Amino acid sequence: MTSGARTPARTQSSWPRMLALFSLAAFVEVTAYGQLTAFTPTYLSRLGVPDADLPRWIALTTAVPSALGICLLPFWGALADRYGRKPLVVRSFAATGTALAFASLATNAWTFFASRSISAFALGNSGLMMTTLAESAPPSRIGFAYGILNGAGPLGAVVGPLFGGPLVDRYGVPALLALEAFLLLMVVLTLALGYRDPWSRPAHVVPVLRSAFGGAALLWRSPRLRWLFPAVTCVFAGWMLTLAYTPLVVAHVHTGPGLATAIGLVLGAGGAVTVVASPGIGALADRFGLFRTYFAMGALTALSWTLPWTFRDFVPFLVANALASGIGSGPFSLSFNLIARSTTDATRARVMTFSYLPLNLALVVGPALGGIAAALDPFAIYPTSIALQLVGLVFVALALRRPL
Repeated sequence: MTSGARTPARTQSSWPRMLALFSLAAFVEVTAYGQLTAFTPTYLSRLGVPDADLPRWIALTTAVPSALGICLLPFWGALADRYGRKPLVVRSFAATGTALAFASLATNAWTFFASRSISAFALGNSGLMMTTLAESAPPSRIGFAYGILNGAGPLGAVVGPLFGGPLVDRYGVPALLALEAFLLLMVVLTLALGYRDPWSRPAHVVPVLRSAFGGAALLWRSPRLRWLFPAVTCVFAGWMLTLAYTPLVVAHVHTGPGLATAIGLVLGAGGAVTVVASPGIGALADRFGLFRTYFAMGALTALSWTLPWTFRDFVPFLVANALASGIGSGPFSLSFNLIARSTTDATRARVMTFSYLPLNLALVVGPALGGIAAALDPFAIYPTSIALQLVGLVFVALALRRPL
C-alpha cells in the first residue's frame, strides 16, 4: 500500500504482450504443479516410503509447504509496492523451478519434503499479474485479459497429468521434474527480459509490516468476511482433498502396467470436464442468480462425490471422477463471485487481493484431513470430502446472513 505521488513510470510493454507472457508462465507453472500432485505418491514409493505410510507423507509434503506459504503471503504485495511487481512475479516462478529442480535430485522422502518446502516462496503471483494487467489494459478489455490468464491454469491442469503419465512410466518422476524445472527456468528468463510493467516507485510508502497485515485486518473487521473466508476454505478443502489423494485410489482400481499413465488419464479427464463445465455453471449463475446456483451446485457436488466412492473398476471410476470434478468446479469458481459480492465498493479491490487465501488454506486443511482418512482406506477420502463441503455450505449460508 502506498501514499503520496508516484514517480513517472518507464515506458511499459503493451498489455497483449504482458498477457501472452503471463498466460504462458501460468500454464507452465500449473502444468508442473499438476504433475507434481499426480505423481507424488509414485515418487514417494520410489524413495522408499511404504504403502501404509503414503497418506501421511502426502499430507506432510502438501500441507506444510502450503502453510509456510500462507505465512509469507501478506508480504509479497507489500514488497511489490515498495520494489515493483515484476521482481516479485519473477521470484514466484524462480521458487517453483528451484523446488522442482531439487525435488528431482531427492534421495529420500525427507529431502523431497525439503525440496517441496521451497515452493512456500512461490505464492502470490496471480494477484500481482492481474494487477499489472488491470493497470495496462483498456477498461473494456480487462475482463477478456482476466479470462485468458485464468484459463491458462485449468488448461495446464489437463495437459500436465495427461502428458506426464506416459513420461513417468517411461523415464521416471525425476526426469519429469527436471524437465519442468528447465521449462520454468525458461519462463523466468522470458519474464525477466520480456516486458516492462507500468509500476512506478511511490514517493511515500507504508512500512512493510503495516502494509502486509493491513489487508488481513480488513477481512477481520467485516462480520460477513470473517465468517465467509473460513466457510469457503472448508468448501475448497473438500475438493483439494480428493485431488491430492486420487492417485492412491487409482492405484487400487487400476490393474496392470502403466499406473502413471492411468493416473494422468483420471486427473486429466477431470480437468477437461472442469474446463468445459465452468463457463456453463457461470452462465447458470447469471440466469438463475448467484446465491441460488451456488447452493444448488454445492449440494450437487456433495452428491456427485458418492459416484467415485461407489465404483471399483477403472473405466467407470474414471467417468465418475470426471463428472464429480466438473460439477465440483461450480462452487469453486462461484466462490470468488461470492467474495466480491460480500464487499463494499470501497473495500473490494483490497479484499480481492486475498481472494486466493481460502484456496491456499484449503491446500493445508484438505490434505491434512485426507491423510487421516486415506490411512484408514483410500476410498474414505470421499465421505470426508462430502462432509467438508456440506459443513462449508452451512457456514456460507450463515455468513451471508451477516452484514458487510
